[in-house]
Amino acid sequence: MRARPQVKGWCPGAYRPMQSGDGLIVRVRPVLARLTAEQALGLCDAALSHGSGIVDLTSRANLQLRGVTAGSLDPLIADLDALGLLDADPALEGRRNLLVQPLWTDTDLTDRLTRALLARLADLPDLPAKMGIAVDAGPAPVLSQHSADFRFERTADGRLILRPDGSPSGQVVTEAEAIDRLITLAHWFTETGGAVAGRMSRHLEATPLPVEFTGTTPAPSATLPEPGPTALGPAYGVAFGQIEATALARLLTATGATALRVSPNRLLMLEGGQPAETPDFITDPADPLRRVEACPGAPFCPSSSVETRQLARLLAQLVRATLHVSGCTKGCAHAATADVALVGRGGAFDLVRNGAAWDAPFASGLAPEILPQTLGTA
Repeated sequence: MRARPQVKGWCPGAYRPMQSGDGLIVRVRPVLARLTAEQALGLCDAALSHGSGIVDLTSRANLQLRGVTAGSLDPLIADLDALGLLDADPALEGRRNLLVQPLWTDTDLTDRLTRALLARLADLPDLPAKMGIAVDAGPAPVLSQHSADFRFERTADGRLILRPDGSPSGQVVTEAEAIDRLITLAHWFTETGGAVAGRMSRHLEATPLPVEFTGTTPAPSATLPEPGPTALGPAYGVAFGQIEATALARLLTATGATALRVSPNRLLMLEGGQPAETPDFITDPADPLRRVEACPGAPFCPSSSVETRQLARLLAQLVRATLHVSGCTKGCAHAATADVALVGRGGAFDLVRNGAAWDAPFASGLAPEILPQTLGTA
């Protein structure tokens, strides 16, 4: 696999939005990936009042409002603040890149560790903006394939470990010392030049990890929930992570949910809700769209020269494998390998097999209109 191309060195936030082809993107980071029903409905209203009405569900279980303008940004920030969805200190917002296992329960270890970490964010050193922390302290890790640089996980016999991403093992820690050990590991990263690499796994490719941070492996990985019943309530998939605010509001109302959980595998779980029929969300875990990732593409992203999601919907019915349709080689929608990756370049597509968007292509310059025939047997 080749090195991944350089992507923007920061993620859009509420206080620091990012310009895209359809306006400003404003990211909301729900605490513990959870919004009350009131907050979720308020977010839908804000998306419609101050943006395009489109909400993105990101691979880090955040929500992004699209189509915000310079004139609507301040009223949007005021509404989000009134809903309790913003950090009181804007300086801490960029540090709150946390990913939690979505089936946590009140006062369990994931909940307690996350809240302890939130109280200590200011004690972390300055880290590259894209770095994140996974609090994956359920019975078995479920976030191993999702982006994070520091991981709290359990071992097969239930002990808690802190594992740097890119290392097969981590150090056993107690709950009482867990955050202090995380801060120590973060300081090691910065003091050994990790900022140049930008991510923990890349830093470990060239820098030996001290033995004190290793030694104990996590339990075998488990899987994230899929569409259907869960212990919390019904779960619904979101194709390509794109939600229409009106459709989400209808679903919340129809299910009678008391809260909304966001999972990094493009899934919404409706706490305390009853199942409801919906044409707007994925209800079948076998739906072909569950195998497909696609970025917004053109005209929404200035880095893309190709339309992506309409093509992805068409190809999902033809490709019997995992599929990634990327507008460019940065691979923002799926930072991992796929059985088939289509990568936009100059209005056409390169084809990568069993690789990532930035890997060497198997074929190049494929016109979009010939792809159904080319991939019909993939």
